[in-house]
Amino acid sequence: MTVTGSCLCGAIRFTYHGEIGFAAICHCSDCRKCTGSAFNVSIGVEVALLSLSGNSLKNFTKKADSGHNITRHFCANCGSPIFTSSSVHPDRYYVKAGVFDDPDVVKPAYQSWLRSKVSWAEIPPCLPAHEKKRTP
Repeated sequence: MTVTGSCLCGAIRFTYHGEIGFAAICHCSDCRKCTGSAFNVSIGVEVALLSLSGNSLKNFTKKADSGHNITRHFCANCGSPIFTSSSVHPDRYYVKAGVFDDPDVVKPAYQSWLRSKVSWAEIPPCLPAHEKKRTP
């Protein structure tokens, strides 16, 4: 299987040649802050099978609630988070679900850090929904 993806501006692109596993949803406060959303969705991939192109990849390392140092890799141009790495799993990257060109490769399998979940993380089905932008 080959999948591709990129940041918002296209300065960082990737190709992954391997099987895509299931996605994990994380509700920890660090993931909320790095995504700017209610939670993070990522897919673990093998580092050796991921090819990156572009020269604007930056990173930021912080000790997570787990006690491990987590490095978040993002595009310096547009700020899109691309993947997370950890010294605990040096052979894996955790690619952010939103950067895959084909969103259907994302198959969430479980959630973690539920004790940090925000109360409004579930979208109530009764909220008005619009196929495109909301018109007044």
